[in-house]
Amino acid sequence: MSSPKIREVELAALLERWREAWPHALAAWSKFTRLRDPRLCVNRLETEHEGMSGSFAAISLRDQKVVIDMEAVLELSLEDYALEILAHEIGHHVLAPGSAIDHMRLMARIRPALPTIERFAPMVANMYTDLFINDRLQRQSGMRMDHIYRLIARAPSAQSKSSSVWLLYLRIYENLWRLDKGALGSAGGKDGTDTDAWLGARLIRVYAGDWMSGAGRFATLLLPYLVDDVQMGRAVQYLFDTRDAAEGCDPSGVLEAEMDESEGLVHPVDDPRITGLDSESEAAPVDELAKAQGGGQTREPFEYGEILAAAGIKLSEHDLAIRYYRERALPHLISFPARITPQSPEPQMEALEPWDIGDPLDEIDWLQSVMHCPRPIPGMTTLRRMYGTEPGRAPVKVPVDLDLYVDSSGSMPNPQQRISYLALAGAIIALSALRAGSQVKVTLWSGKNQVMQTHGFVRDSDDILRVLTGFYGGATCFPIHCLRETFCGPSPRPRPTHILHLSDDGITTMFAQDEKGNSGWDIAARALAAGAAGGTMALNMAANWDSGEYRGWGGSKADLVRARKEGWDIHAIEDMADLVEFARRFSRRHYTAQ
Repeated sequence: MSSPKIREVELAALLERWREAWPHALAAWSKFTRLRDPRLCVNRLETEHEGMSGSFAAISLRDQKVVIDMEAVLELSLEDYALEILAHEIGHHVLAPGSAIDHMRLMARIRPALPTIERFAPMVANMYTDLFINDRLQRQSGMRMDHIYRLIARAPSAQSKSSSVWLLYLRIYENLWRLDKGALGSAGGKDGTDTDAWLGARLIRVYAGDWMSGAGRFATLLLPYLVDDVQMGRAVQYLFDTRDAAEGCDPSGVLEAEMDESEGLVHPVDDPRITGLDSESEAAPVDELAKAQGGGQTREPFEYGEILAAAGIKLSEHDLAIRYYRERALPHLISFPARITPQSPEPQMEALEPWDIGDPLDEIDWLQSVMHCPRPIPGMTTLRRMYGTEPGRAPVKVPVDLDLYVDSSGSMPNPQQRISYLALAGAIIALSALRAGSQVKVTLWSGKNQVMQTHGFVRDSDDILRVLTGFYGGATCFPIHCLRETFCGPSPRPRPTHILHLSDDGITTMFAQDEKGNSGWDIAARALAAGAAGGTMALNMAANWDSGEYRGWGGSKADLVRARKEGWDIHAIEDMADLVEFARRFSRRHYTAQ
């Protein structure tokens, strides 16, 4: 048995060999490839610190990092394959997925192809990208990728002999590399495995130049095998090196479905490019420009969150909703306003004052000092000139602050699950106001005592969006005390403030009496006067709400007619989706510099 000292020397030599292989692994892709040196973990404590679990390698797309578990490498007898393993991990950074956005796009294409078992999307994506990387390294760089799979399949802990997914996967490699059946350990398997393996190999070759488009087809091919083999073998877990690849990355770019996503949800046997049964000229032409520009349907918040979770981004539902509405609001925001700078003021000479000891020496006006006393005495007869400036000619523009009230009663959708146009419109207007230099206060309300607010008037977009994406789903009772405390307190608002309500006819509860017996009408009138910038209501109701023919809500109609007479600008929004256009027009009217 070797001593600890001998094992330490052997480990140091092994690590040195792996570090020497790194430049050669980079060169296998391009002589211009540059990545940070790999992290070689020598014990379980280091691997846990890097967040690895189960696999012997991992990557991070946030900082282009490669991590290797050397204990697992020794366990699988892969210590002599440093070049192959390192080159494979580099391939994830330069080929597939290559970036966090492409990793998330890949999840978006694979998940719909795995109905009821979407949890396997990260594993399927990993297997799919591995095929492209390994095929290139095996055929073009002459690396021994087939040896690695043989060793993994033979490992006692792999438990892969009964896994139909693993056997199909190995058979695809045997077809790609023209190996005998069972050369990698793929003997056995369910009926039809050989045919599906041939289709899988053809898919990898046909879509080698456009691997994103083939992702849904590959997932469809694996679907029946995953249904029958939900546990899978340990060998598949060893290769799971992109499990949390996008953790910590910016989750943007997958808000809208791409135009060709649904086209990829076909089995390879129905794809004429793979089978060759039909000529490609008969296929419908693909509008490459439209494909590149996207333009698909916008995803719901829950779909957006599931894609990010599959890519390894760990955020709560509320944090995901904040990012969702921020990204969706961005195209509708006003442009950043250009500040008008006054002309540079010229210094104007004014009176003289004594220069005293301790004042800067260069401030002495020697001419005036000598004229005042031919023999200057410092600190007694020395003088200095005072200067003033002429004020700039451009007037100072004070941005209008925003006091926003958003209805979150049971008639409104939960922004964290389904698209809430109230939350989206609020985000567009609030973020536009921030761009213009305004301060924003948001109040989310529902039933009695169901109120969520920002900490006063703030300029923190996260604080604003966190309130906008909250949800109560209760009764309808406007928090009159919030309006009263904001505008009817002892200290008036120092800046002009516009009051905006996003709701439906339930807004008329604002005119009831508050808990102190004050009239809601009086409070609303005092708030409009104190804000000095007007008030607006965007309400989900019929466009003819004020006509004589409409008999919708009884007393609510009379209250709204009176509110309009008292100065409230009321906008009827029949379709909630129209709130987006309202928010655009409102933002440009109030926060675009004229």
